[in-house]
Amino acid sequence: MRRVAAVAVLIAAATAFAIVGLGAGDDEADYKVRAIFENAGFVIPGEDVKVAGVRVGSIESIDVTEDFRAAVVLDITEPGYQDFRQDAECIVRPQSLIGERFVECEPTQARAAGEEAPPELEQIEEGDGEGQYLLPVERNAKAVDLDLINNIMREPERERLSIILSDLGIGVAGRGRDLSDVIRRADPALKEIDEVLKILADQNDVLSNLAADSDAVLEPLARERTRVSGAIENAGEVAQATAERRADLEADIERLPAFLRELRPTMLRLGALSDEMTPVLTDLGAVAPDINRMILELGPFSRAAVPAFESLGEAAETGTPAVIAARPVVRDLRQLASAVRPVGANLRRVLESFQRTDGIERAMDYIFYQVAAINGFDSFGHYLRAGLIVNQCANYAVQPTFGCSANFEARAGSSRARAAAVDGPRDPVLQRTAAALAKALGLPVPKVERAPSDAGKPRKRRTAAAEPEKRPVAAEPAPKATPTPRATPAPAPKAETEAADDERSRTETLLDYLFGGDE
Repeated sequence: MRRVAAVAVLIAAATAFAIVGLGAGDDEADYKVRAIFENAGFVIPGEDVKVAGVRVGSIESIDVTEDFRAAVVLDITEPGYQDFRQDAECIVRPQSLIGERFVECEPTQARAAGEEAPPELEQIEEGDGEGQYLLPVERNAKAVDLDLINNIMREPERERLSIILSDLGIGVAGRGRDLSDVIRRADPALKEIDEVLKILADQNDVLSNLAADSDAVLEPLARERTRVSGAIENAGEVAQATAERRADLEADIERLPAFLRELRPTMLRLGALSDEMTPVLTDLGAVAPDINRMILELGPFSRAAVPAFESLGEAAETGTPAVIAARPVVRDLRQLASAVRPVGANLRRVLESFQRTDGIERAMDYIFYQVAAINGFDSFGHYLRAGLIVNQCANYAVQPTFGCSANFEARAGSSRARAAAVDGPRDPVLQRTAAALAKALGLPVPKVERAPSDAGKPRKRRTAAAEPEKRPVAAEPAPKATPTPRATPAPAPKAETEAADDERSRTETLLDYLFGGDE
């Protein structure tokens, strides 16, 4: 029977330990319980307060109430047990054979999962024990001391016990057969109990370790009891949903072996990929702060980019018809690209050949050496060979001059032709060139006349070098030109006077040097 009692005490202690762990309150600095006892003999301040064998506090003080009962103040210092409920119980037990005592408590009783917990103990608002939690006398008790049990062997307790046993024997004497049947029926149960106790005795070390380790396991569960209960409720819902789909789950389990066989090559490749990704993830972890900062700064950038995207959307609305209308051009460009592809390939090869063989440098070398070869060289350096032609048509003219029209188209031979040659339209290109040179030399800029519609057409310039013997053609034979002293004014047409003035102009001299003269 002692083994049965030991097993019962162990199971009760484990149950109380689990209940206390799951029902513990939040961490509080001061949690005192005022427990009322009918008898608190040999209890002194400083002795332990335990829950399932674990010390959770100490006895702070002992007082006597107005109805002559013992008020024991329990100071609970462990945060996980500062949550006594109204179904809590405390009992005074002997600590050792020398008379020491301790108070063992159960902060709450075991209850079914999902059952609402009882309310907390009422707190004393005023009077003795103000601010403490009151545990009434109905919830407290005191164990029978060993010395009182030993007193049954002394008088007069011994005679009183003999009387009790005699009366019990008289009451059982008339039910001997029933008592025998009860013992026979209880025999198989006693055998099973002996087996259970034997198993527990073989596992006493495991049970002791379980009692020691369960505190460390249940303490965090007690702190997170709300989440634990929520997890249990969710697990119940998941189990219910799984039970409703058990047929589909059974079919999935049947197909699972084939799926695992097909998954094995993929998992092997995934394992190899994980091994190769380890350095990448390590480097990524090193730059994680920079990535976080970039993501944080991306928010303002995104908000600032909203107007740009809105404008882009408006531009897309406007540009879509243009792109649709440009499809024929794109189609032609595609055909052109296809046709030009061989030319581009050849050009690419030419350019690559130029790049490999330094073709640009060699071409520049050729130009340099060719120019050096055709120019003269003396003690002062290179000089430019040039031929100077001096005659009445050598000066550069920007308008037709009588007797010299090598740079202009021939007119019909008559006085009308000569007048047209004198007063005809000027070449716009030559006028703009003369104006630019006069501006560069700081001379008065001549007025550029607007040419007729056919004056802007390019004319082929015939130089003295190209046609050294060509003469102006006239319908009537022109009188032979004789040198006339420049200082003596001679009657001449207005065009000839302007030509004489231009001859003395530095602009005309510079143009003669740059472009050469006509015969």
